Amino acid sequence: MRTFILIITIFLSLHSCKNKSENQETAGENTTNLPNYGNVDLSKVFTREDSQVADKESLTRYIDQYYKRVWERGDLSGGILVAKGDDILYENYRGFAREGNQNPINKDTPLHVASVSKTLTAMAMLKLVEAGKIQLSDHLTKFFPGFPYPSVTVKTLLDQRSGLPKYEYFITKIQPAPAELSKPFITNQDVLNMIIKYKPDLARETDTGFMYCNTNFAMLALLIEKVTKTPFPQAMKEMVFEPLKMKNTFIFQEKDIPTASQSFYYGGKRLYPLDRLDLIYGDKNVYTTPRDLYNFSKAMYSKDFLKPELMEQVFTPYSNEKFGMNNYGLGFRMKIFDNGEKLTYHNGWWHGTNSVFAHLLKSKVTIIAIGNRYSGKVYTALALSGLFEDFPAQKDKLHSVMSDDKDTLKGHGEVYGE
Repeated sequence: MRTFILIITIFLSLHSCKNKSENQETAGENTTNLPNYGNVDLSKVFTREDSQVADKESLTRYIDQYYKRVWERGDLSGGILVAKGDDILYENYRGFAREGNQNPINKDTPLHVASVSKTLTAMAMLKLVEAGKIQLSDHLTKFFPGFPYPSVTVKTLLDQRSGLPKYEYFITKIQPAPAELSKPFITNQDVLNMIIKYKPDLARETDTGFMYCNTNFAMLALLIEKVTKTPFPQAMKEMVFEPLKMKNTFIFQEKDIPTASQSFYYGGKRLYPLDRLDLIYGDKNVYTTPRDLYNFSKAMYSKDFLKPELMEQVFTPYSNEKFGMNNYGLGFRMKIFDNGEKLTYHNGWWHGTNSVFAHLLKSKVTIIAIGNRYSGKVYTALALSGLFEDFPAQKDKLHSVMSDDKDTLKGHGEVYGE
């Protein structure tokens, strides 16, 4: 009898450990005291219907034709992924991550997604807002003594309405040149120090209109550091990357220069060199894979991602001074079409990197394209959204792409700078 009880005890103990391990794998590694997305169970986000699509075989064949026409014929380098719910409909990779045809790109190769990084920075900040660590209405002067723009708030950074000057431009106009510019690389803190010391004019009055500006998200990264008392790369790892099982994702730092993927000029033979702005993060410098970014997209569909009232604000358009199709939410671009449909996404560009991240709210479709050999053709991936929702303009663009319309293949009108 004792032997039987011992066997049962051992079995139950092993079964309990197995379940605990499986639960940790499912919900992510929640090993931080920082507010984080560890409560999102990626395996339970979608219903079976969310992953279903009519005539899947024809759809995937069409996307493959797009890939051959644009990516292979255009000799692009990078990766593309299209998924509906839990089902990856299409995925493909080509090219190399480093010069000399080194490191063939595959599903585990982190690539720089440039301004798509803003979506992740924004969601980290909103998790702090949800936790009560900071408020959208808080003024930056509360955190940064001497900050010369009293009207700028957390929200006006997120919705690109702060009016802050673009750091990549205003630092070049300071005379004599600041000491910070003598360094090989400048940091987010350097940008803040120059803002406080030199007080450059606002590009426009705060909250009077939309103006896309990298400075906004560089400041958000500093705010995340201030509130969490943690360096931004580590804070993002603990709050977002690890909980959402983004195992091949990191914030680029100087130590990563010898190993991280590189980007190239058009044609792919000449390396795009780093410059002094390449260590500023928040606005860029997330290196990730389509698979990892897909996990992030899946999490955003979860009811557990953020409180509903906060998540609703992410995809609310705030740039309404002028009527138009293009708008901006909190860290996301959107196109609002005449039929009332809304396409939510973000593009990226930095040096030789081009990227697309589309998060379709109704169809629960994710479209990700990352290229590290400069080409506007990467942006045509956004037109694939017209296959899943009633976006007339995207359907027209996709038709033009598949008809070899040269103007559309150039990607003009989709770059937006970054």
